[in-house]
Amino acid sequence: MTHLCSVLLLSAPYAALTYALPCYLPATAWKIGQRVLAPVGRSVRVAILQGPQAEAPEGVRIRSLLWPIDHQPFFSPQYLDFIHDLSVRQMDAPGKILARVLPHGLRSVPVFQGQDGQRISVSQLQSASEETLALWAAQWDAGQFTPVQPRPAREILYSLTTDPPWPLRPQAYAQLEVLQYLDSQGVCSIPAISHGLGKNISAIMRSLLGKGLVRQVESMIAESAVAVQPHYQLTTAQQDVVHECARRMASPAGENVLLFGVTGSGKTAVYLELVRRCIQDGQHVMLLAPEVALAVKLHADVRAALPDLHILCYHGYLTPAKKQRIFEEAARMQQPCVFVGTRSCLFLPVEPGLVILDEEHDASFKQDEGVIYQAREVAYGRIARSGGLLLMGSATPDIKVYHAAQNGALTLTSLTERVGTAQLPEVELVDLRITPPKNGLFAQNVRDAIVQTVEQGEQVIILHNRRGYAPIMYCESCDEPAKCPHCSVALTLHKRREHLVCHYCGYSVAFPTVCSLCKANAFLPLGAGTERLEEFLTTELPAATRVLRLDRDTSRRAGAMENILDTFTRQQADILVGTQMLSKGHHFPHVTLVVVVDGDLGLNLPDYRATERCFQMLVQVAGRAGRGDKPGRVFIQTRNPGHYCWDFIRANNYQGFFEKEIEFRRSMGYPPFVKLALVRLSCPMEQNPEHMLQHIGRLARGLGQQLGVRVLGPAPAPLPVLRGRKRFQCLLKADSWPAIRGLCAELQKRAGQFKNIRMSVDLDPVDML
Repeated sequence: MTHLCSVLLLSAPYAALTYALPCYLPATAWKIGQRVLAPVGRSVRVAILQGPQAEAPEGVRIRSLLWPIDHQPFFSPQYLDFIHDLSVRQMDAPGKILARVLPHGLRSVPVFQGQDGQRISVSQLQSASEETLALWAAQWDAGQFTPVQPRPAREILYSLTTDPPWPLRPQAYAQLEVLQYLDSQGVCSIPAISHGLGKNISAIMRSLLGKGLVRQVESMIAESAVAVQPHYQLTTAQQDVVHECARRMASPAGENVLLFGVTGSGKTAVYLELVRRCIQDGQHVMLLAPEVALAVKLHADVRAALPDLHILCYHGYLTPAKKQRIFEEAARMQQPCVFVGTRSCLFLPVEPGLVILDEEHDASFKQDEGVIYQAREVAYGRIARSGGLLLMGSATPDIKVYHAAQNGALTLTSLTERVGTAQLPEVELVDLRITPPKNGLFAQNVRDAIVQTVEQGEQVIILHNRRGYAPIMYCESCDEPAKCPHCSVALTLHKRREHLVCHYCGYSVAFPTVCSLCKANAFLPLGAGTERLEEFLTTELPAATRVLRLDRDTSRRAGAMENILDTFTRQQADILVGTQMLSKGHHFPHVTLVVVVDGDLGLNLPDYRATERCFQMLVQVAGRAGRGDKPGRVFIQTRNPGHYCWDFIRANNYQGFFEKEIEFRRSMGYPPFVKLALVRLSCPMEQNPEHMLQHIGRLARGLGQQLGVRVLGPAPAPLPVLRGRKRFQCLLKADSWPAIRGLCAELQKRAGQFKNIRMSVDLDPVDML
């Protein structure tokens, strides 16, 4: 009798195909979730065995699988079921999702090693006699015929050792080009730099290594050197939360809990105690942060507090070799383990008993490329199948999540007070219309508060969510800003690098330069970024003031971000200037003053979440003040003091803000009251998209009437040109996801009729621009 099975190809066309199990191996050699070798045409591909199949598709010749790769399956049936659900939601093939989840080396066809040490290739397997196959099958059953998996080559990465200017000869153009590439792109390998610059740079890199201008590193991220308090003692409020969560963690069906805790209330201590209990019960834990820097800090916290546990850190900055090692270790793991990392950690092949999303509101938990997903939904899918607890923690929860908690869809727990004697900071609005900045970027009372705080030996955080030196370079001859030739945005001056840079496509041009329109060379810098702010503070404050800056530009060198944070934590600097990177998750007990340079930034973006994001960022950064023994103060500079969000920020009144915001969304028809999707369309600059837009618009509106989907657009995107392509979008609103998916699937079919048109679908979009 022929046994049939279904497999998922891990390479194009990523199809689900039917195969027969070969007779030379017993049926017990084949397991659901196992990687197998499947013949496709004249090639052999790696696939995942997803289960038995009752009958063959009509009119199809069935081929046999060649050989299993794993003795024990990589993926459990629950994991594959989760992948199938994700593929339905994202309208993508499950094989394609698995291919993006698996490290590259695990998708490659291996060779095998027999009992005598001989290497057996796939072609030898295909041409072997029945007698030889029977011999190898016996060795396989005894565990003596094993795959030799290709290992990623050790990737040597390079990082700058110092910021520009660099001591180079005036004619050393090639060396300068490599240094500038590393300065703009961060840590890179030689192949990546060669590809980016279009030439071999091995000899140039050797020269730069000899001069000490670059160094070899293993990773972009270094482990934090800050001493972490290894012990924690729970307050009564924390114990109550732990008790409630531990009770629900025992649920076989999977439970969801929102921990709403004000900044400084000790959510991390709750996480650590739940981690300890879950591991004690023999279950795996996933502890996730929205950004790598916060994940590294959490990793240090867990190691210090629970040193006897098996703890692994998994994130996107790991080398391919290390990612593959951790993935393989997870698939074979017997003892319970704590996996600390970012959103990609959710795809490790273990069945977790506890998943924790710290700062669950953060937009970084949404992945917009490759496998598009929201970490919160993926975590829910994992826990729903493995049983246990999904715990989401935040001082400023996502409006949709809090609404679900208010309506009983998940359990709400709260920590309403800070730990110990610390109090929430006093927040003061500074109306820049009444007290405009003098000699710089600060109102006089704000500048005085900064100086006074530093003189008292305390620390200051200054938030300005705009990097670079000046966001606009205004031509004084033709009255036009310098613009990116590939995008509809102004170029930002990065003074230290002496370049104008596009923050969307990466285009840059050396500065000083001439205006592309009138060829004049007189530019006026308008506005300020964190680089200009750092320069102002360094020159205008007392000479002994020590200023650090944390943004993407200063954190590109290997270990630079950790070094900046560690230096500030050790009080080796007085002021930390930065973007939203410093607004959440960090504990600086000596910070008593937080200043927001421009509270209006982002408040009026064309995005229904704009006010929510502004509220979240400002409440979070305000929460960095007064976390120690001394009280904190917060100054927020604004030119729009009448906006409704300020009263809620000043009072740290999340409940009031939620009630105001949820009524706005109810009246305007936005989530959580509707399902929302964004269809993005783009075409080359030289192409006229009018016919395509008319056709797609008519089709979308017609289907929308049939399916109950409201279609808005297509219309030019808020950023109408990016990376040399015109951009348009349709907003879809409906009461159910199947209706939206049905409409989008038809649009994707029709969009393929038009040359050079790209279409993407973002379900529940985070970025509306």
